[in-house]
Amino acid sequence: MTNTEIIDILELTAKLMELHDVDAFKTRSFQAAAFNLDKISEDLSKMSFPELLKLPGVGKSVAGKVLQIIETGRLQDLDDLLAQTPEGVLEMFRIKGIGAKKIRIIWRDFGIDTIRDLRLACESGEIAKIKGFGEKTQQAILESLAFLENQSGKLRMDKAEALSNMLLDVFEKEFSRVEVAGQIRRKSEEVDTVQYIVCTSDPIAAFEFLNSLSYLEQNEIDSSPFIWRGQASGYDVQLEIITTPSDRFESQLFTHSAAEKHLTTTGTSGRTLLQTSRAFPAEAEEAVYERAGLPFIVPEMREGGFEFDWAQTHSPDDLVTWDALRGILHNHSTYSDGKHSLEQMATYCRELGFSYFGIADHSQSATYAKGLEPYRVQQQHEEIDRLNAQFGGSFKILKGIESDILGDGSLDYSDDLLATFDYVVASVHSNLSMTSEKATARLINAIQNPYTTILGHPTGRLLLARAGYPIDYKAVIDACAQHGVVIEINASPWRLDLDWRWIQYAVNQGVMLSINPDAHEMPGFHDMHYGVAVARKGGLTKSMTFNALSLNEIEAHLQKRRRQ
Repeated sequence: MTNTEIIDILELTAKLMELHDVDAFKTRSFQAAAFNLDKISEDLSKMSFPELLKLPGVGKSVAGKVLQIIETGRLQDLDDLLAQTPEGVLEMFRIKGIGAKKIRIIWRDFGIDTIRDLRLACESGEIAKIKGFGEKTQQAILESLAFLENQSGKLRMDKAEALSNMLLDVFEKEFSRVEVAGQIRRKSEEVDTVQYIVCTSDPIAAFEFLNSLSYLEQNEIDSSPFIWRGQASGYDVQLEIITTPSDRFESQLFTHSAAEKHLTTTGTSGRTLLQTSRAFPAEAEEAVYERAGLPFIVPEMREGGFEFDWAQTHSPDDLVTWDALRGILHNHSTYSDGKHSLEQMATYCRELGFSYFGIADHSQSATYAKGLEPYRVQQQHEEIDRLNAQFGGSFKILKGIESDILGDGSLDYSDDLLATFDYVVASVHSNLSMTSEKATARLINAIQNPYTTILGHPTGRLLLARAGYPIDYKAVIDACAQHGVVIEINASPWRLDLDWRWIQYAVNQGVMLSINPDAHEMPGFHDMHYGVAVARKGGLTKSMTFNALSLNEIEAHLQKRRRQ
């Protein structure tokens, strides 16, 4: 059992305890344990009972529960609660704006135990009449339900890649060649179909092999003689496995790695890319573009939007890569809500080959994340000075902060304190339900603040979980251009925000972008791969990537801004 799996079980147990009105003290003990254990970096599965007792928020009862989870993969308390909870009520926990107490009222007092019935009750106005709910809550429920329905059957990029890689290991042992295609190869932030091209001269034998795997279930109606369609156990996304002989492999890989709009582009040959791919068996994808008389487009960008205009002035070599990045700027440590110390995070960043590490712990208004009081900022800065002296100039920690954008658009902390940082990441974490006009004005006010260096995760979205707050993208990007503010591409697979569809507009306005992992632990640095993927998808070049600047270049940039 991983730490995440253990904590998920504790969190769900606490939610269901609150739902079923279990003893408040016991419920709080589970909530506290889940909250505190989420902050530790040690492997819970390797801990003994006495070691668990030493962890914050873990008493004898909870320590015993954690051991039960580790040893059996289950928790009897949770199983008992699940047996008493209708499936539709469980689904209500995904709805933003209502918690266990409101769900209990909806279920126990009004007999609503399915999402469908809840939607009907909202649409008829019945939910608004419940004491403590009102029109605002009713509308929030309807909006959340609409969002969740739109996300049904999808996986985030990281989850989809994990599933595809797991199956790829299996398929590669059976087929002479296998490639992942479709949305995953195009680096889509959300995936509804995991697609493969497999090389075989015997599709029937290939189907027999696939159907012999107990964790795969074929949808025979949707399948065709050469394409196996179905699902993997435990996943709602669709699987599509396209069989092809070796001489058609590259053509099939190309065809199934591009959006329809991209394939219908007509080249100087007079044929579309799709027609060209079907007419000539290609030895490589580049040959398809060459025969069509079009410039080669990398798989990430094959969406049928701006890519051919982009290719008029750029080549694939211009796109940002992991190797082009020189530092990482948005990270957290144990000073706020991170799992690893400042020294651990910086040292690991150095080991990964970067030349600078920017710490941007939460500011004081983020009390839920142990935001830094001014005296803690001073303590951190003193530690940074000590560590930088040890690094001796070959690597440097930059003094940053993730300053909360307050409701009126002002930044957390006084100007005097903001002036002590090398840079400031300004981010919204609260009051996410504003209108587009108010949300946009709030961001622009923060952008106009002379201490704002980077606008962090501009919409606050959580993919497949929470829609971002509505903003006027053009107005926000234009304000960043006017005030020299960098926009973040938050590389967490939960966010990937700024959305890649707005990267070209930002670049065309002269706005640089910074690919940041928002890492709260050392492994979080590897989320940069997701950020690089969507940055390339949006056509971001190395020259317009802020953290592709060298240490000397970025220090010069930051010093110039401070002087201004």
